[in-house]
Amino acid sequence: MNIILDSSAAIELALNREKSKQIEALISEAEWVIAPDLFISEVTNVLWTYHNFRQVPIVLCEAALENVIQFIDNFVETKDLYKEAFAMSCLTKHSAYDAMYLILARRNNAFLLTMDKKLKATAQQQSIKVADI
Repeated sequence: MNIILDSSAAIELALNREKSKQIEALISEAEWVIAPDLFISEVTNVLWTYHNFRQVPIVLCEAALENVIQFIDNFVETKDLYKEAFAMSCLTKHSAYDAMYLILARRNNAFLLTMDKKLKATAQQQSIKVADI
């Protein structure tokens, strides 16, 4: 099984939240875990937000960031996804950022692993497999 890991699921795992054990199990079973390279910017920004606005200690955020990057086996450049992602975002009225994950999942016949309910629904509407967490 191949998995496209989005930032919401990665942060859930990195911060050891409610669904972290389920996410960890899916990742450990996966043959290949991939993400668009924008994943790095997204998780960096989320952890910056947690530090600055939720007072999560910087050392915890730095450790989570290092950990989260290690979940991914391969990063795919967004320059290889943007045309299809733009078309998908126009079709679904979902952000182009999220469409990058959808396109990657469709191209690789992979399961999308996300905590985002709207993104899950959009993936299912587009016949893209979604990991059950």
